[in-house]
Amino acid sequence: MEIKTNKFKNFFKRYGALALVGVFTVAIALTVALTVGNSTSQVSTNSLSFQIPMNNAEVIKDYSDTKLQYNDVLNRWEIHLGIDFTSSTDTSVMSVLDGTVTSVSNNSLEGYIVEIAHDDGFVSIYSSLSENVLVNEGDEVRRGDKIGDASNSAGREFDDETALHFVLLKDGVEVDPNNYLDLGNK
Repeated sequence: MEIKTNKFKNFFKRYGALALVGVFTVAIALTVALTVGNSTSQVSTNSLSFQIPMNNAEVIKDYSDTKLQYNDVLNRWEIHLGIDFTSSTDTSVMSVLDGTVTSVSNNSLEGYIVEIAHDDGFVSIYSSLSENVLVNEGDEVRRGDKIGDASNSAGREFDDETALHFVLLKDGVEVDPNNYLDLGNK
């Protein structure tokens, strides 16, 4: 046993300081990485004030990334990564935040679509707009600026009902707009 103990003591005398420096270096690196990782992954939206995209809006189909919802038009069950709004008093659709219009397009499934890029990696997408879209790609918009009117142009969701399909992205990933819009009791 004395031989093994002497080998250990000799090894520790020779390489112990290096081993301790290595352990401390790894500990410091992990601490810094975890601290920086946590501070960048949590977004502070305190400076961002989101507005509901329609006046007197009523939610007719809520966001759901885990629970399937039935789509009457397509006759199938699916997740719903946005919120569908309607209003019996005003079809105006407004920008939820200040931003830059990055895309104005039209397709048979989503209808007329406006995408607006905002601060902190947010992008708002407004679809099923009427053909009279009021903004163009590159336009700067302010929170509350009218960008168009809700309609039934989205072939994938609405038969005759005038509604807005609203999607919110954070760093390119759909997020639940309920976490950012004050919808009250819906």
